[in-house]
Amino acid sequence: MKITRQKHAKKHLGFFRNNFGVREPYQILVDGTFCQAALRGRIQLREQLPRYLMGETQLCTTRCVLKELETLGKDLYGAKLIAQKCQVRNCPHFKNAVSGSECLLSMVEDGNPHHYFVATQDQNLSMKIKKRPGIPLMFIIQNTIVLDKPSPKTIAFVKAVESGQLVSVHEKQSIRQLKEEQGLVRDPELRRRKKRKKISGPNPLSCLKKKKKAQGTNSSPSEKKRKRKRIRNRSTSKVLSEKQNNAEAEG
Repeated sequence: MKITRQKHAKKHLGFFRNNFGVREPYQILVDGTFCQAALRGRIQLREQLPRYLMGETQLCTTRCVLKELETLGKDLYGAKLIAQKCQVRNCPHFKNAVSGSECLLSMVEDGNPHHYFVATQDQNLSMKIKKRPGIPLMFIIQNTIVLDKPSPKTIAFVKAVESGQLVSVHEKQSIRQLKEEQGLVRDPELRRRKKRKKISGPNPLSCLKKKKKAQGTNSSPSEKKRKRKRIRNRSTSKVLSEKQNNAEAEG
């Protein structure tokens, strides 16, 4: 039974790998219902998922899932502990948290560019995931992990791509990568970095002539003392000369 499950998983993984670019490490988005089912079935996710998928895996969740588990109280305390050990991926609901199912749906929009697996026991979420092509779906049944087969929507999408009616997201990424390697598409960030600086003229303030200092306005105290001393010397010499003249006249 275990060998049959792994054969099916290998077949489904090959389908998603060849048509949608799914690769290791497999990023598995889990919600509260999947963590609760793993807890009840005593399933060690970190050990059993890599064995089942025969490759490296990363358990992921979002802040909205953790917030939802906190609000549900003690009944899902064990599931919350499991979810807290997962890597937290950034979701677009920074300010206002949404339900876990709505958050996981937003994480696989636009063709699931990050190649997420969605692991859930929520039937409504599973039905919505199956309506979007290229998203691997996982669940737990009879205490065993199961990778669901590709949905009819996914198979129809692949057939449309093969017939040339559509272009898959994986092919779009490959085409863009080839164009970038050939230099046909330029990265806008590189344009901003390589943008030349405008040649600016000289600073108008630096062109102004320096003002000459007013003469005689700022005189040091030593110069004032010298001037005063000279005036005193002149007055005393004048007095002495007058006394000599008077003495000669009297004689």
